Amino acid sequence: MSLDFTTFHNVINNELTATSQTRHGINPANKQPNPEVPVSTQQDLDRAVDAARQAFRKWSKTSFDERRTALNAFADKIEANKDALARLMTQEQGKPLSQSTVEVGMAVQWARTIPTIEIPETVIEDTDEHKIIQRYTPIGVCGAIVPWNFPVLLAVGKIVPAVYTGNTVIVKPSPFTPYCGLKLAELAAQCFPPGVVQALSGGDDLGPMITEHPSIDKISFTGSILTGKRVMASCAKTLKRVTLELGGNDPAIICDDVNIDAVIPKIGILSFLCSSQICMMVKRLYVHEKIYDEFREKLVAFVGSLKVGDGTEPDVFFGPVQNSMQYDKAKDLWQSLSTEGLKTALGGTIQDSAGYFVPPTIVDNPPESARVVQEEPFAPILPMLKWSDEDDVIARANGTDTGLGASVWSKDMTRARRIADQLESGSVWINSHFDVSPKAPFGGHKTSGIGTEWGLNGLTAYCNSQTLWVKPSL
Repeated sequence: MSLDFTTFHNVINNELTATSQTRHGINPANKQPNPEVPVSTQQDLDRAVDAARQAFRKWSKTSFDERRTALNAFADKIEANKDALARLMTQEQGKPLSQSTVEVGMAVQWARTIPTIEIPETVIEDTDEHKIIQRYTPIGVCGAIVPWNFPVLLAVGKIVPAVYTGNTVIVKPSPFTPYCGLKLAELAAQCFPPGVVQALSGGDDLGPMITEHPSIDKISFTGSILTGKRVMASCAKTLKRVTLELGGNDPAIICDDVNIDAVIPKIGILSFLCSSQICMMVKRLYVHEKIYDEFREKLVAFVGSLKVGDGTEPDVFFGPVQNSMQYDKAKDLWQSLSTEGLKTALGGTIQDSAGYFVPPTIVDNPPESARVVQEEPFAPILPMLKWSDEDDVIARANGTDTGLGASVWSKDMTRARRIADQLESGSVWINSHFDVSPKAPFGGHKTSGIGTEWGLNGLTAYCNSQTLWVKPSL
């Protein structure tokens, strides 16, 4: 069954539903309105929650094999609609079509791979007196709050673990990028019983409705640190389980022994993919002073060669930032470069245009205290800093309240591992950055989040741990 990619509805109990009030997103490449989407009310949410609770009673009793069958069908549906979903994502998010296509492909991989992970049932003790078993049971109704930077992968990355572990899930796409999330729920309605996977579009008030709803048992939220704190406070009122994947300010430490020509394209891509609107992009680039000048010159040449434009155009690498709020934040941070007297090695003025375009900018050796170093730009503005002392650069890399990802680049594996072992972040890479896998847990340290998504740890986060004591019959 093919999807209509021109009209958009909530999906409640496997039915496409409308609301009396609608709103629309904006195509960030040209600021033109995208189609109308629902604005959900408390009543819409209550209906979805009631359907989810009803569905949970049966879905939680299904076998893992039954769930895998449904999830494989869901993956097939996504793959069958991959081209249309990628085009829709570029229209609503702004990222180049090539990057949208990769994201949809990753979503298919996640949907197929996560259900292959076995959730253990562990026998802790087995004696004549008793048997003690630790097992994992479904939590109930989950709320999946999805951000605007990866609207397909991060929706699928919450839907699949939730339903695979026997839960039901209500997806709330970002108000900035609601379109793909609603279509994913339409595809899910073709694969799962009513009430198992639902989606609601809404405004800024829908998130708090979900986090405070007394009949939602678990929240998985991806977004900013500030909003994450609000989500946690809201969930505390009903002691909901909560997973938070929040912002980062990832450092990359480049040692003086690297092959500069080999590393430059990797660092260039991994600092600026999706116009740097990824929490795990390189946000602070520490380059050893012995190679700093050559590295800067070659990085500027590489990044400067990448095309800026509408993501539907061929060979575009830099699309617009996604929304006016992010655009204004980028302009404010860019202004700080001049007020703080900083020098750029690459970058031009941010000029108002048809879309929310920010020219790629490399800031040349700013002080550690500069805003562009201490804040997460979430725009293509990269500080490049010198270092010479290993202990000092480790302290600088760890010197923020975030800890999502970090990387070390060196030919000397002993040196690289020594540095990597001291970095305070949820993911640490050696000679790469932003590698992710559906089998590997992903989460942050410090204010970058609580808990993990994906991998076995991510799956058990959608479960209650239960200890079963079995004694022989009396």
